[in-house]
Amino acid sequence: MSDQAASKENDVRDDIVRVIKTVFDPEIPVDIYELGLIYGIDLEPQEDGQFKAHIRMTLTTPNCPSAAELPAAAQNVTETVEGVSSASVEIVWDPPWTRDLMSEEARLSLGFF
Repeated sequence: MSDQAASKENDVRDDIVRVIKTVFDPEIPVDIYELGLIYGIDLEPQEDGQFKAHIRMTLTTPNCPSAAELPAAAQNVTETVEGVSSASVEIVWDPPWTRDLMSEEARLSLGFF
């Protein structure tokens, strides 16, 4: 991959993270990225210069009341990013989510220190 292509991919990934940070768990006043629910963002280059985005995420519990809402919201905002032709979200349970996956900002916001 050329330096220019790598730079474009990094820019698209940064933009995806930025929009994912606008998705909040309705029960917790912290976005899903800072909560540590996003495990990975993979980008697959397309012939037209765009990317297919594949997001691996988890939920705080398997019985999460927002189990349908949060992945759909992550997919929807990702598909608004310039350079993304489509997005998919895969829910994974390994490793299980714990408070340790939260950012310092999220822990401070929720008083978990």
